[in-house]
Amino acid sequence: MNNYCNYTKNLNQGNVHKVYHDTQYGFPVHSDNELFGRLLLEINQAGLSWDTILNKQKNFKRAYADYDIKTIANFNDDDRKRLLSDVGIIRNRLKVDAAIYNAKVILELQKTHGSFITWLDYHHPKTKKEWVQLFKKTFKFTGVEITKEFLMSSSYLKGAHSKECPIFKKVLTMNPKWSQYT
Repeated sequence: MNNYCNYTKNLNQGNVHKVYHDTQYGFPVHSDNELFGRLLLEINQAGLSWDTILNKQKNFKRAYADYDIKTIANFNDDDRKRLLSDVGIIRNRLKVDAAIYNAKVILELQKTHGSFITWLDYHHPKTKKEWVQLFKKTFKFTGVEITKEFLMSSSYLKGAHSKECPIFKKVLTMNPKWSQYT
């Protein structure tokens, strides 16, 4: 079993890791805003524990306008100041600036491809190395681990769950892209 599956299997049902593992991690994402929210959380996790991010998920969603890409792309200096003073989220200027920049990039991807999801689908499948190169070229603050975890969490890269994990079977039925993993 992969490490995350092992880690979560004995946690109680209310544990933030258990909830994330059982209901979000590796599950297909059907909205650009939700997908952007996943990317934003992964970027904010850099250098911190995943516990910190999972415990602040609601705060991030509130602070970042329910992950509305168009709204975030139009954030101004006042919004930056608000985010940098919000104790409920990660107050890191580089991460805040990356969120705003990446929202603008995704708006462009939506114009050229119809949606962020369609852009990802167009590039799928790729190796981890190819995805990382693409993300580094396209977005800010997306290194190897951020890109890998974002793609695993949103079902574009295998490895979110081991085949023995009961959640793997659930995700497999929901996600035709995963048929290549069986």
